Amino acid sequence: MTTTSRRPAVFFDRDGVLNHDEGYLFEASKFKWMDGAREAVRLVNKAGYFAFIVTNQSGVARGFYQESDVDTLHRWMAEELAADGAHIDAFEYCPDHPEAPIERYRRDCHRRKPRPGMITELMQRFPVATDRSFLIGDQERDLEAARAAGIRGLLFREGNLATFVREAINLR
Repeated sequence: MTTTSRRPAVFFDRDGVLNHDEGYLFEASKFKWMDGAREAVRLVNKAGYFAFIVTNQSGVARGFYQESDVDTLHRWMAEELAADGAHIDAFEYCPDHPEAPIERYRRDCHRRKPRPGMITELMQRFPVATDRSFLIGDQERDLEAARAAGIRGLLFREGNLATFVREAINLR
C-alpha cells in the first residue's frame, strides 16, 4: 500500500472522552455524551481521518453485563452519530481483566490498555498513516497504549471535545 493511500486516524477512548464515565456503563438510557462529542467525531470524519473507538470493558469480565450489551450500546452510539452526520469506522473493546471473576475473561490480554493491541490491530486492518494519527484518552493507560502503538496520545479531562479535536488536528 502506498503512503499516499494511507489516512490518519483518531483513536477515541470511550468512557471519559466520548461520554461521561458513569462506571461500567452499558445502557443507552444512562449514556451521556460529552460536550461536543458528536461534533468532534463529525470533524474527524470531515477532515478525512478514520474514527475509531478503543475501550476497555472489564464490566464484562466482572459479570456486570454481557458482550452483547456492549455491542448493543455501540450500535446505539452509531445510530446517534449517524443522525448527526458522523460515523465511527470501527468499535474495538477488550472485555478481559487479569483478576476477572468470570474465568473465560481472566487473562492478561494484549488488547487491554495500557497494552496497544486494539490500536495495532486496527492499524493492520485499515490503511492508517501512523505518523499523523493520535489517540484521545482520559487516563494514563490510554496514553501508554498510544505510545506503545507508535502514535501520539493526548489527554482529555474536561471541556468541549470538538474544540479539543479541532486544536489537535491543527497541530499536525
